[in-house]
Amino acid sequence: MAENKNVGFLKIVLIIYAIVSLVYGIGYLLVPDFLVNTSGGQPVFHGWLRWSGGVLIALGIGAVLVYINPQHQGIFVTTIALGCFLCGLGLLWALINREEGAKLWFTVLPAIIVFALAILLWWGRSKAKDILYPKSD
Repeated sequence: MAENKNVGFLKIVLIIYAIVSLVYGIGYLLVPDFLVNTSGGQPVFHGWLRWSGGVLIALGIGAVLVYINPQHQGIFVTTIALGCFLCGLGLLWALINREEGAKLWFTVLPAIIVFALAILLWWGRSKAKDILYPKSD
């Protein structure tokens, strides 16, 4: 019974991660110019944003698949937790070296979200270790 609760927490975090990844991924894949203009940043070659949108969509779909069957998926959960942490560091770096005209909220909000997701994914990973890394008999 406790094992189900532990996996339940991880599943909630995976769904949140999937939603965030899919929303940003669809935005970067389909309307990168809108996002750049909204952020107040300088125009960027859209190819640089579109490919990252595709990667985010794939990771979001992967999170949904792990939600459906989390057994033996510890490496994926570890990878996306690390990805969130590194993304947060990148956004923190962007915040420190702010581009003139860039809107503060467009960097701060995602930084908070990805740092929170990194912590929650790591916590969920540690709570659900028995499912993510089952012992071989």
